Amino acid sequence: MVKQYLSYALGAFGHDAFYATLNTYFAIFVTSALFVGKGSAAAAGIVTTMVVVIRLIEIAFDPMIGGMVDNTDTKIGKFKPWLLAGAIVSSVGLILMFSSLFGLADSNKSIYFLVFGIVFVIMDIFYSFKDISFWSMLPALSVDTKVRNRFGTVGRFGSTLGSQGVIIVIMPLVIYFSQKFSGTHGSTETRAGWLGFAIVIGLVSLLGALATFFGTKETKNLIRENTERTRFRDVFKVIGENDQLMWLGLSYLLFALSYVVTNSLLIYYFQYVIGNAKAYSVVGGVTAILGIISVPLFPIIVSKITRRGVYVGGICMMLVGYVLFNFAGSSAIMMYIADAIFFFPYPMIFLAALMTITDSVEYGQWKNGTRNESVTLSVRPLIDKLAGAFSTGIVVIAAVHSGMTGNAQPSDITAHGMFIFHSFIFYMPMILLVISALIYEFKVTLSEKKHAEIVKKLESKLQTEKTEKDAKIQSEN
Repeated sequence: MVKQYLSYALGAFGHDAFYATLNTYFAIFVTSALFVGKGSAAAAGIVTTMVVVIRLIEIAFDPMIGGMVDNTDTKIGKFKPWLLAGAIVSSVGLILMFSSLFGLADSNKSIYFLVFGIVFVIMDIFYSFKDISFWSMLPALSVDTKVRNRFGTVGRFGSTLGSQGVIIVIMPLVIYFSQKFSGTHGSTETRAGWLGFAIVIGLVSLLGALATFFGTKETKNLIRENTERTRFRDVFKVIGENDQLMWLGLSYLLFALSYVVTNSLLIYYFQYVIGNAKAYSVVGGVTAILGIISVPLFPIIVSKITRRGVYVGGICMMLVGYVLFNFAGSSAIMMYIADAIFFFPYPMIFLAALMTITDSVEYGQWKNGTRNESVTLSVRPLIDKLAGAFSTGIVVIAAVHSGMTGNAQPSDITAHGMFIFHSFIFYMPMILLVISALIYEFKVTLSEKKHAEIVKKLESKLQTEKTEKDAKIQSEN
């Protein structure tokens, strides 16, 4: 089992390094390096609008992608073929996105927008296959809640290191490759620097997927054998009839959006409020260390106060972090302290949501009579993509309307611009978090105890049906 845990953690490491790069730093690349000078704000707005619109349209296909994964039957399982193909294509797509597409961004913006749209659609589709197949492996690795918690924990441990590791290496890598390939000096960022950074992340994502591909194994049991092919016309019905999945999904969407927006705008805070973009790298070091501490604590804490306590209590702690953010001003030290309090519960809240979604596979099977692993688990990636799409648009809107674009300096930001920025990075996310906690507290009833009862009922029912079926076959013979 140790090999499987490690392999799953490595896959999560590469996967979330990719996710953080795409959803947090692509908007920064577009506004700071890809388009500069006259018309840069308009061009950046077109690209980010395309990203948001394409993702919103493609989100409707995520449950269908989950259905395709559920219906896959190969010698190596139903998840691994999509995991590998998705990793290869999405990594290439990420590298192309962090480029000028062979100079088209300068020579012909109209053609650039067209080609970018094609590249992004292909990348996003295959990223969805990888995302859904990777995380929907959880219910296939075990039906036991404790074992699932371990896989979820090591997976989140890896993903935390991956996403926070990007914060640590992004500026050093961008500056290094800028100096290496463009001959710049100091802290100047160039397109070549961002491209080099994207190549590194693409390789990390692919290597992580290969580790999971070769190092994990699906379990076989009576509950998993009770699986029928999912018709595409039924995938949304499967999700819609699972009330616990729907309520959890709404709560998690508000939580994810608030976190991603604040996290994405922090680099702007260090650059334009504190006036020291390099100091942002320390955030990655702080959160990586906290992730190492926080994630392993999840099984211990959840055994004491349950997932509900982790989810709602963790959000309360994040709100304390937001209060400190508002008093940080231009102090980097205060920002580090506030971000530490804000971030510490985040991995555990994610795990609480992930394990509730995973348990809703059996809940849906018990309630509706059919088992749909990937369709059910596709909801979590779908929500993350939705949050990422909205956050990309919000980040650009916040940057443009706050005056934080191109070659702007901290002294150029007006008081009104600063108020707009604070509204996007702090005030709006705080409201979303409060609503998220209230929904989970009063609408999500699928506890660990209830899931264990459902599993016992399913096993008893399926065993009875199997016994009756075997007896009927023997009598006929």
